[in-house]
Amino acid sequence: MQVTETLNDGLKRGYTINLPASELDAKVMEKLTEAQPEIAMKGFRKGKVPLSLLKKQHGPRLMGEAMQESIDGALNKHLEESGDRPAMQPEVKMTNEDWKEGDDVEVSVSYEALPAVPEVDFSAIKLERMTVKADEASVTEALDNLAGSAQNFEDRKKGSKAKDGDQVVIDFLGKVDGEAFEGGAAEDYPLVLGSNSFIPGFEDGLVGVKAGEEKDVEVTFPEDYQAPNLAGKTAVFSCTVKAVKEPKPAEINDELAKQFGAEDLEALKSQISERLEAEYAGAARAVAKRSLLDALDSAVTFELPPSLVEAEAGQIAHQLWHEENPDVQGHDHPEIETTEEHTTLAVRRVKLGLLLAEIGQKAEVQVTDQELTQAIMNQARQYRGQERQFFEFVQQNAQMRQQIQAPIFEDKVIDHIFSLADVTEKEVSKEDLQKAVEALEDE
Repeated sequence: MQVTETLNDGLKRGYTINLPASELDAKVMEKLTEAQPEIAMKGFRKGKVPLSLLKKQHGPRLMGEAMQESIDGALNKHLEESGDRPAMQPEVKMTNEDWKEGDDVEVSVSYEALPAVPEVDFSAIKLERMTVKADEASVTEALDNLAGSAQNFEDRKKGSKAKDGDQVVIDFLGKVDGEAFEGGAAEDYPLVLGSNSFIPGFEDGLVGVKAGEEKDVEVTFPEDYQAPNLAGKTAVFSCTVKAVKEPKPAEINDELAKQFGAEDLEALKSQISERLEAEYAGAARAVAKRSLLDALDSAVTFELPPSLVEAEAGQIAHQLWHEENPDVQGHDHPEIETTEEHTTLAVRRVKLGLLLAEIGQKAEVQVTDQELTQAIMNQARQYRGQERQFFEFVQQNAQMRQQIQAPIFEDKVIDHIFSLADVTEKEVSKEDLQKAVEALEDE
């Protein structure tokens, strides 16, 4: 077997591989000899089928296997000796298309090698990380929101009209074509107007009613309603309003704290303060991460594989197009052209991706099985009732696991760099942090 270099231009590599017919034939005979003891054929005892007959019957298939194994072996040996790491799957083509058994096989191999990534002096990177303390006003605001979510309802003044957000207590009976239907009746039902918990139009029809009033509300069931016998039908609900109640936030006291799992109000305030500061820390990390990536982008320059940049630019263009056209769910749309802006962003992403991967490899950064499993479980919670199926799907899908693992790996590499860089902390206001976060979103 002979490997000859045909191209070495920047990151582009090209080679021809010549596989002698004698080597391929020997590999086929080796496979046949290995399988012969287990093969039975009419007219022959098991293990006694002549190799010539086996070759006639199984030779073409085994020749294909021998070719593939030889090419893969030659390519892997070359990559091991050269140290090249292909940016994408190498392109392999058979060049003597008129090949017939007994001829040598000639194959061309081409790929783009991943570049050598320069070292970075992390200690020379100077960063500022914002810190924000949870002030009393923020804790009070959070407490008010909790009290609002734990609200009670109290009777409005007699004769008051129900408003959006009020609770009406009603008896109702629904009919379609004058006939009552299953599930269309209830007594003493507490309904919050504006909660959208009933058929569209039902709650709107009760805005303005008073306690003691009777009212017929006409609605049309949606075409995709879960009960086929009601889908698209018009119904009339006869309602008796027993009470109209206005929302009253819960009192901010120890009882409220206990509703949210705290021992008392002070303990709840401490929990809120910790949660707020954790949220601030997450936002501050995102800002610091962007600053770090900007610094890394400026610190190093190296040649990038054009195929990776082109593929990334295409993905960016495709993603942005779908964001601008949210009604198009599939891929049945016009061809999306990449722009200079897409390519510029792709260059940054590919460059930083290769750099972070190299840094992580040298630092022996690993994503543990426990970390990956936890991340999969977190995503599975988005699929209510199908968590197990999602978890099993990911376990069987290597590409999906890689997609979930990649951001975990990146964050661990970023934390590794943070630990080596010159990072100073600066206490700022919540508003300053918010402005910094908004600036990230605008870029």
